[in-house]
Amino acid sequence: MRIAVDAMGGDFAPAQNVEGVLEALETLPQIEHLFLVGIEEAIIKALPPGRSFPSKVEIVPASQVVEMHESPAVAVRRKKDSSIGRAIDLVKQGKADAVFSAGNTGAAVAACTLKLRTLEGVDRPAIATVMPTTGDKPFVLIDAGANTDCEPELLYQFAVMGSIYAREIIGISNPRVGLLSIGDEDAKGNEETKAAFAMLEKSSLNFIGNVEGHDLYSGEVDVVACDGFVGNVVLKTSESAAHSISRWLKIELTRNYLRMLGAFLSQGAFKTLKKKLDPAAYGGAPLLGTNGVCIIGHGSSSPHAVRNGIRVACESVNHKINHHIVSALADSASGEKSE
Repeated sequence: MRIAVDAMGGDFAPAQNVEGVLEALETLPQIEHLFLVGIEEAIIKALPPGRSFPSKVEIVPASQVVEMHESPAVAVRRKKDSSIGRAIDLVKQGKADAVFSAGNTGAAVAACTLKLRTLEGVDRPAIATVMPTTGDKPFVLIDAGANTDCEPELLYQFAVMGSIYAREIIGISNPRVGLLSIGDEDAKGNEETKAAFAMLEKSSLNFIGNVEGHDLYSGEVDVVACDGFVGNVVLKTSESAAHSISRWLKIELTRNYLRMLGAFLSQGAFKTLKKKLDPAAYGGAPLLGTNGVCIIGHGSSSPHAVRNGIRVACESVNHKINHHIVSALADSASGEKSE
């Protein structure tokens, strides 16, 4: 497995990417080669004291960096030698099997779409984010920010791609697919969701109908399809709520000694909950629908998150996600089930 890593992408780049790559090489034996793409001097300087790069690591020079605040379209067009652009070029050229970036999400989406193009049957790629539930398995939220305005056909394609990802990577044999709306009744929603509902109802997907916000974390739906505007609001609100609840708990559990004792006795449960809510465990969000595998990490990704992002990239390649997406989109129109 050959993975290209945008070494300059992220709030703490390139240090967290370098450490994440080293961690991945130590724990993921399937990796044959890792490309670290970016400013060579900065990458070498980011090495932990006393460490050196294994022979599996190759530094690919790139003189420019797309900053988090930059306009994606402008950056991709003007910065021809950016680290994210050069990393995606390696996939396009067949030198790498997948790419990971914790940098500017919009730039990653734009560069992948421009350089790799979309898969047959896919009009636009979508970001699939894995979210925790009260059940045994997480659910897939798609789209989580790549497309703010979506026609019904796009919502349908997102549902298909999300279902494939849930089946192949999360391990849910027959994912339950829901369409995010303002009510579970068939007639609820805007014109786009109503039309998408009709398309999904006729498809071979395990479509359970409309779902609302309170259904998301119940464990009763495995894939939630929506446009990128709504999906990104859900994602950011969920992250904010999780952080706020954590702070509130800390404040309330330290108000007196009795509560502190209770917190001490419950620390096992708190550790389990923290692990379940930790985005680093999921590594990153796949950009589904492009002719290549791209995993987008959070800007604040830790080395552990980078390692898991690389792991998810490997899994997506091994499970032939793109092949299954093309097959599913071709078969669903005729009511057949893809293998």
